[in-house]
Amino acid sequence: MRGPDAVATAAAVRNGESDARTVTEQAIARIRKLDPRLNAVVHTRFDAALAEVAAGLPDGPLHGVPLLVKDLGTEVEGLPATGGSRLFADAVAPRDSELVARYRRAGAVVLGTTNTPELGLNASTEPALFGPTRNPWSGAHSPGGSSGGSAAAVAAGMVPVTHASR
Repeated sequence: MRGPDAVATAAAVRNGESDARTVTEQAIARIRKLDPRLNAVVHTRFDAALAEVAAGLPDGPLHGVPLLVKDLGTEVEGLPATGGSRLFADAVAPRDSELVARYRRAGAVVLGTTNTPELGLNASTEPALFGPTRNPWSGAHSPGGSSGGSAAAVAAGMVPVTHASR
C-alpha cells in the first residue's frame, strides 16, 4: 500500500523526477479514493494547498512533500481544531501552530488534518465526533490511538508523511 516516504518524495521533486503539483495531486487522489473506507482524514484544504503549490513553495528540505497534521494540539489556519471532541466541534484555528508554520517554511504542502480519539485519551481512534478510523491492513483491527488517523493515512499510502505525537 505505501509509496515513497517523505525523504524520497522530496528527493524526487528536487531532482526533477516529479514536481510538487504532481505529487500533491496524487496524494489528494489517494485520499479521495481511500479515506471513505478508512476515515483517517477529518478536514481537508485541497484547493488552498494546490494554490500554495501554484504560488511557489519555500525551497526547504520538505519542498513539495504533501502531509497531513493530527487534529490534536497542532492547528492549521482556517481548519477546525477539535481534538476529536464534540466540545470543540465549532472551533476553527485562527493561525497555524508553530509546528505547522515550520512545516510550511520547510516547503511541505499541508493537505488537512487526521482523526484522533477525543482529546487523545483513548487507545483507539474512535471519537464520537468523527467516528472510528479503520486500519488499512485489517478492518478487524484498530490503527491505535492517539495518532490513529495519521498512522492509517501513512500505512494506506495516502501521503508520504504525517504529523503524529505520543
